[in-house]
Amino acid sequence: MSFRFSDEQQALAGSARKFLAAHSGSTAVRRAMESESGFETALWTRIAEELGWAAIPIPESYGGLGLGAVEVSAVMEEMGRTLTCVPFLSTVCLATPALLLLGSEQQKAEWLPRVASGSIRAVLAWAEKAGRIEPGEIGCVARPTASGFTLSGAKTLVVDGHTADLAIVVAREEASEGVEGVRLFLVPGDQPGVTSSRLPTMDSTRRLARIVLDEVRLPRTALMGEAGSCWRALTHTLDLASIALAAEQVGGADRCLELALEYAKVRVQFGKPIGSFQAIKHKCADMLVRVESARSAVRYAAEVAAQDPAAAGEGDDLATAAAMARSYASDAYLHCAAENIQIHGGIGFTWEHDAHLFFKRARSSATLLGDPAFHRERIAQAIGL
Repeated sequence: MSFRFSDEQQALAGSARKFLAAHSGSTAVRRAMESESGFETALWTRIAEELGWAAIPIPESYGGLGLGAVEVSAVMEEMGRTLTCVPFLSTVCLATPALLLLGSEQQKAEWLPRVASGSIRAVLAWAEKAGRIEPGEIGCVARPTASGFTLSGAKTLVVDGHTADLAIVVAREEASEGVEGVRLFLVPGDQPGVTSSRLPTMDSTRRLARIVLDEVRLPRTALMGEAGSCWRALTHTLDLASIALAAEQVGGADRCLELALEYAKVRVQFGKPIGSFQAIKHKCADMLVRVESARSAVRYAAEVAAQDPAAAGEGDDLATAAAMARSYASDAYLHCAAENIQIHGGIGFTWEHDAHLFFKRARSSATLLGDPAFHRERIAQAIGL
């Protein structure tokens, strides 16, 4: 197993860095932060239609590029460097794997080509209450009817949920318990009874929403997967998304290191650049070690995911690799974002400087899809501790 990108993967990462540097700089990010959607439609259209990034993990038979987790992580790392505000995580990293793992042939044929072309934005709505990834936390109820189902409940912390054209909703069969009753449903965003609202969050570069389902009527064709298999496929989906999010965290941490180094070279104190002081050198060296270690963990996890993308959780390798990548990348990003502010001093606390944007993204990403403590607990359980 190699942790180095192939020539094609390196070319993809290089083109992504060049494009995002030109079109997703600080001005574009701040403009997106002030918008209602949280992203610029024109930028997402270019990313999906011209660059084809929305089609990366989708098979060619559905209009995609037929690539995998390594390519997704390569793009996500570059997006993390620029805090790119687009619905890539929600549509490509969360909703698309769920469709691939649990969608019927008819459902895939109907929705995946539209996702690949960028004509729709999709989300995965799974979290409730405290957002824990546990079967007992699923309280949204699916009741059978003569023609299909009705869904009632509320979902929170839905990434980009307020702008979704399609929501994949995790619900529970009425009167069921444990993993057996967990089912997934395809719910169009304009379906009667569906309301979504933006949540107030610390990190304005990534929008979260609450989706309320009030006796939403769905046909039988909205049901995804087989009874008893949905929870395992859901956790597999979240593991794939966790690897992608960890890659984004590595990109953000790496950019924080670059910003700190650039400032340390030009900020003069006592007649010398502060980068010449041993304390600053130690901070930067420690940041570098954390970034490279996190990058190695992410590359390993992405390679594990790429070995058998259809495994649907048939084993613990992917879950353990994803947990390692997320726990380390979360800590590394938080550390580097905080140290970047410390090295910048007073200017690092100002609204005009981007340091606080990286720190807020680091903080919010650390809790999304499970915090470091949650993932370390998964690792401990996997090795029998």
